[in-house]
Parts: sequence; structure tokens; C-alpha cells
Amino acid sequence: MTLPPLSLRARIIALTAATAVLATVAVGYTVAAADGDGRSPESVAAPGLTLDNAPGLYHAARKGDVRSAPYSSSGTGAADGARSRNTGLSCDRFYASGRSAVCIASHPGISQKTKVNVLDRELNTRKSVVVGGIPNRARVSPSGRMVAWTLFVSGDSYASSSFSTRTGILDTRTGYLVKNVETLQLYLEGRRYHAPDVNYWGITFADDDNRFYATVATRGKTYLVEGDIRTWKARTLRRNVECPSLSPDGTRIAFKKRVREGARNPWRLHVLDLGTMRETPVAETRSVDDQAAWLDDSTLAYALPGRAKGTSDIWTVPADASASGPSLLLSDATSPSMVVAGG
Repeated sequence: MTLPPLSLRARIIALTAATAVLATVAVGYTVAAADGDGRSPESVAAPGLTLDNAPGLYHAARKGDVRSAPYSSSGTGAADGARSRNTGLSCDRFYASGRSAVCIASHPGISQKTKVNVLDRELNTRKSVVVGGIPNRARVSPSGRMVAWTLFVSGDSYASSSFSTRTGILDTRTGYLVKNVETLQLYLEGRRYHAPDVNYWGITFADDDNRFYATVATRGKTYLVEGDIRTWKARTLRRNVECPSLSPDGTRIAFKKRVREGARNPWRLHVLDLGTMRETPVAETRSVDDQAAWLDDSTLAYALPGRAKGTSDIWTVPADASASGPSLLLSDATSPSMVVAGG
């Protein structure tokens, strides 16, 4: 049966309806695409979970899932992996302090890049920066104002002589971003110093949001430097100090010290008293390639390789010369960060 041709008015109505349907589909697709772009796994926390209602030991678990496990400095102080809560974040490195947290994760692309997500106390993304390199270290100042990260831009191990790093700092209050701190005016053992091979890594902040400590390497040697953000200067304090971590009371620095040459078990954890400049090895005798975190003024946490290839476990050790040896805190975990309620 042949249908009669549509009138001009009917054809206009049909065309208008089809256009409306296509527009609705297009809008729906656009909204869905925007939601997908803005809700990447590394930038969206689980609904309702915040640093205040889930204090404890934050860490990156298998596949980078960031979790919070109960922890108490009294009693055994053991974190309970079975009772841990998944934040919904996915990070290669995570750290939280004060009013901020930072999540750094590999960013997809042809070249090696890292996405740095700066989060608020509710674990919502405040700012994102994409920078070149492989995620390596992350730190936040005690107040949460200053955020720092270190990336490998060539090589992937501090035990090798062929690695190169890039360290950045973000002031969350002003938005001022330094993608590479190698522009610092460096004073090596009291004299202004320039060299093309200077590398910085492992920043740790003091509680004034201005002073910081880091490792600088040049000509095959490493140094602990004290930096000043306002004057943009740094001076060396001591040789053979890597991955410093300032204690909560601001009096000591935990660091890894090279105790033998080569790539086989090269480091041992030490604590440096900034008042006396006396260093003390801790009871952990295994080689720790990590920027240790302070869980309190007397306990260090750090990652060591796990039993399965590509995994790691979090261990703790007293931050003094105590005879008490290291203790396993969490299996299949890395990137420890202690968070207290209220910041």
C-alpha cells in the first residue's frame, strides 16, 4: 500500500521533533562525557569519606587504591588492614596533612607524565597539574598550605647513577606553582654553586610554610639542604643525606644514608638531630629506599619490598637507638601518611 505524501506542515513538525531528539541525545552525551572527564579515578573520593571522619594511617594499597586504616600510638599501635576504608582514590603516591592532601598518579599519554591532584580535607580536588615524569615522592606541609612532589624524568632508581629528577612546589593559598625547584639559589658548603647536574628530591616542610628540607645531588654526592621559599635560596647542611623527613616537633630529620656503594642494599635509615647535628642509625638494618613518614614523634613508617614481585609492605621502627626492632604494620601497602581528626 502506498502512503499519501506528507503535507509541508507535517514534514516541518517531524523534522522539528527529530532535531529535538538529536539535541537531547547530544546534550546527554556531552554531560556524560564531561562527568567522565571530571570524575577520573584518581580525583574522586568515596561519598561521605573525609580526613575528619576517617582519621588514621592512609596508604596506597594494591593497584594504587588509597585506604585509611585505624591506628593508635598507644598500645600496640597496629593498623588493621581488615577494617580499612577505601577512599575511592587511585594514586601512585599519596600524602595528607593539615587541610590538604596530594595524590600523584601516572597520566596516560605517549610520553611519561604525572597528574598531581591537590585535595581538600573532604578529599575533593582543588587543583590539578600535569607534569612530565614518573611519580616518586609526595609531601604536604603541616598546615596543608604547601604541597610538593618529586618525579623521575629519566631512570627509575636512586641506586643508579643515570637517574634525573624534577621536584615541584605549589602554594595552595596563593596558587603559585614552581614546576622545577632547580631555579633555587644554591649555596654548597657556604659558596654560591652552579652545575648542570644538580637534582633535588624528597622535600619535607617545616610548620612555618616557608622553610623546607630536601636532598640535592651533584657530582656524585648528596647533601641535605635547608631551603627558604620567600628568598628562594637553599644551603647545604650535611653530606650523604637522602629523602629527609622532618619530625612533627621539628627537631629531627629521618633520612636514608648510603652505607655502601653499588645498587645492592646501599642505604640504612638514620635520624639526624638538627640541634646537635648528631645522627643515629635506627634498629632497621635492611636497606630502605623510601622517604620515611613520622607517625608520631617517636615512630617511623616506611615501605619495603613485599614477598610477591612488585608489591611492598609498610613497616615501623622506633626513631631512636632503641633495641626494639622493626615491626610489620600493613601488608601489600606503601606511601604511609598519618592523619588526625581536625587536621
